Amino acid sequence: MDKIEKALQKLRPKEKETFKQILADIRAERTQKYDIKKLKGRDDIFRIRKGDMRIIFSKTDTLTKILVLEKRSEATYKIST
Repeated sequence: MDKIEKALQKLRPKEKETFKQILADIRAERTQKYDIKKLKGRDDIFRIRKGDMRIIFSKTDTLTKILVLEKRSEATYKIST
């Protein structure tokens, strides 16, 4: 089981639905309603804030990959890729 699957198991049902909706919107490029920010020093990594949930993802022309899904903490933005 990978990190994202483990993180999904820890979420409440409403948070899971929110995550699924955000993921569908990212894939369909309907992201205007989200607080999306490019992370410093990275051209292909972004974050979405939704409540206290943070979704960090990479996006290219052909691939969207979720890197981190977790509640906000000091370590949230320390990504090792």
